[in-house]
Amino acid sequence: MIKDFLVFNCIGKNDKIGLKVNKNFFIHDFDRKVNNYDQLVSTILNLTKKYKVNISKDFSILVNNGPGSFSSIRLSLAVAKGMKISKKVSLYGFKNTDLGQFSLSNIELLIKKDLIQKNLIKPLYIS
Repeated sequence: MIKDFLVFNCIGKNDKIGLKVNKNFFIHDFDRKVNNYDQLVSTILNLTKKYKVNISKDFSILVNNGPGSFSSIRLSLAVAKGMKISKKVSLYGFKNTDLGQFSLSNIELLIKKDLIQKNLIKPLYIS
């Protein structure tokens, strides 16, 4: 059962990171004018520090597999896989078309309807 999680919705437009901890949901929107690829890891660190989150093996990461920008998807997958290896978290992927609007209720609906794939990440890039 997925209780606390970090969700990456980085596909090249309207990029966001969501953090669910203890029934609270926090969203960070990326500024379109700034190259957010450099900000992803520092943003995750700042969010976890700000809300006093300990990322451990009981934590899950959900990553948007696209379709979307090659660079954005590859970056979010690389960061997520790095966290999986270093922190032993569970890693899940989902399709952008299954999510709809980025909100806690829609993300929980993805989980409930089993529209996420564990450890199986097949990105879909737009050319």
